[in-house]
Amino acid sequence: MEAQTQTRIERRAPANVMRLSRLGSFHQCRLSFMRQLTRRMARENWSFSRPVFDIDDTGVGTAVYTAQGPDRAYSLVAFAHDLPPEKRSDRVIADAWDATFALFDGVPTKADIERLSQNVPLQEAGRVSESELSLSRANRSVRLWEHVVDALAAGQQPDLDQIYQVGYLMRTTAVYGSGKFGAADREKVAGRSETQAPFQVEMLSVYLTRTFVRDLVQHMAAVKGGDHTAKLDPDIARWLGIGNSTGLGMAPFIVNHPVLFNNWVMAREEALARVRSVETASPAEIDKFQELFQRSQLSISWWRSEHPIQVSKLAELNADLRAISSYLATNGLAEAYPWDALINWSETALSQEGQEYLASLILEPYGDLVDGLASCMADSRSEAFVIDGKMPIEQIRELIRDTHDWALHLDWAAPENCARAWYVSEEKLEPRMGERFEEPIEDYEQPLAPARDAAAAYSALSDWEDTKTVAEFLLRHPEHRHTIRRAQVARTAPYGEIRDNTISDKVLPIDMLRAKLSFFGATHFDPRSDRWVRICMYSGAPYPEELTSENADLWVYPQATV
Repeated sequence: MEAQTQTRIERRAPANVMRLSRLGSFHQCRLSFMRQLTRRMARENWSFSRPVFDIDDTGVGTAVYTAQGPDRAYSLVAFAHDLPPEKRSDRVIADAWDATFALFDGVPTKADIERLSQNVPLQEAGRVSESELSLSRANRSVRLWEHVVDALAAGQQPDLDQIYQVGYLMRTTAVYGSGKFGAADREKVAGRSETQAPFQVEMLSVYLTRTFVRDLVQHMAAVKGGDHTAKLDPDIARWLGIGNSTGLGMAPFIVNHPVLFNNWVMAREEALARVRSVETASPAEIDKFQELFQRSQLSISWWRSEHPIQVSKLAELNADLRAISSYLATNGLAEAYPWDALINWSETALSQEGQEYLASLILEPYGDLVDGLASCMADSRSEAFVIDGKMPIEQIRELIRDTHDWALHLDWAAPENCARAWYVSEEKLEPRMGERFEEPIEDYEQPLAPARDAAAAYSALSDWEDTKTVAEFLLRHPEHRHTIRRAQVARTAPYGEIRDNTISDKVLPIDMLRAKLSFFGATHFDPRSDRWVRICMYSGAPYPEELTSENADLWVYPQATV
C-alpha cells in the first residue's frame, strides 16, 4: 500500500496539544508501547515456553515463562500466594499480594529462582539484582476471579458480560523497572534492539503476567472441578487483560522527563500530520478505517466508570461517536485530504475526548507512514543536557516566553494558583501531592511546578541587560538553573512542557496519569479519584501461543466473535 502525500499539513501547535485537559483525553494508538512489542515479537518470530509451573492445590507456588527473541531470552518468574482477604489492597503501602513477579534477564537457574523466592514476594522490603529487569505485583479482581473459577469447575464458560465489564482477573499495583530496588538500570538494556523503545521491559513483563494469570485461573478451576472442568474458551480468554492501579507516583514522570515525553508526543503528532497530509484515501484505507471505527465502538461500550469526570467524558464520547457516524454518512472520505478535513471538523464538532480518539483512529490504515516513528520515541542522548552559558539574556527570555507566556501573567501569590505542593512520602519514597495551606509540606516541596518557576526566573531576568549572558545570570541566581535548562531544552523538544499549572487548586493529576498510560497502550481509564486511576492492558491481545503477524497489531479493536 502506498499512500499519496502532496501538501504537507503541519503538526498541531504545542500550545494546543500540551494542555492537561487534552493530554488527559489521549487514547492508545499505533505507536503505543504494547503494540510496538507485539508487532516486534510476531515479526521476529519469538518463541515462548513455560519451563516451570509448580503451583499447589491452594494456588501457591512458582512459575516461569520464557520469551526467546532472536538474540536473547527474558523470563518472567512468578510467585503465587495465598493472600488473606483483609491483606488485599491496591495501595502502595500494601505489604502482601496475590502474586509477585520479576522479569529475569535470560533463563533463571534453580539457584536464581530460590534467590528470587526470598526477595520478590517482599517487593520493596526485598532486594533483587542486576539480573532482574523489573519487579511487580498483582491482586485478583475477586468477584470475577471466583466467577471464572466456579464456571469452569462446573464445566461451563464464564459469563461474557461480566468479563466485558471488568476486563481482567488480576491488576498490577506496580511494575518497577530502571534500577529500582537493585534491579538493572535502564542503561543495561537501552542498546538492545528489542528494548530500545520506551518501557518494552515493563510491557513484556505484563504480557507474560497475563499468560500466567490465565493459566493460574485454569489450574484453580481444575483443582475445584476435577474431571468436570471446562477449558477456558480462547475467544473468551482473549478479552481478559491485565488491570492496573496507578496513582500519584507516576504523575511527575512527564514533568521530570521533558525530552522523553516530547519524543512520545512529537512522534504521535508527526504521525497525525503525515496522515492528514494524505491527498487521497484509497478504498482499502477507507474500508479499514470504517471497520475499525465500528470495532472500536464495541470496546467503548464496555468502558465503565463511576467517577463523575469520566462519566461526563464517556457521555461526550458516545455523543461524538454518533456525530462521527453522521459525518461519515454525509461527507464520506472521498474528498481531497479527507483525514485533514475530518480532523478540522472534529475541532469544533467534538469534545476533546472525541477529538483525540479520532486522532488515534485515523492512523490505523497507515502503518507504512506511522510505524517507523517508533524509533524516535526513546531519549537517545548519552549524557545530560549542558546549559549554554553563552546564550544572551534576550534569547533566554524569548525561550521562556515561547513555552510559558501564559504563566507570566498569573498572580503566583494567589492561593488558587499555588494551592498544591508535590512532595515525596517518607514511608514509601513515592511522590505525593498535598494542600499547601492545610498541611506542613512546603519545606519538602519538589520542583514539579515548572510554570511557577519559569515566571520566577523571568521576573529575575527583567532587570538584566539583553547582551549579558546566561552564565553571568546563573552565577548570581543559581536557583534558576533548572528553569534555564528546561527553556533551552525546549528548542529541540517543543512538546516537552505542559502548558498548565501543575500546582493550582484545579489541577487533575489523573490527566497526567492518562497521558503517560495512553502511550503504554492502556484502555478503559477509570479514575477512582482525581489522583489515581484503574486501566486495562492487553485486552484482546493474542496469547503467546496464538501470536502471528496477522493478529499482532489490531487486537485492541474487538470483534464480536463469541
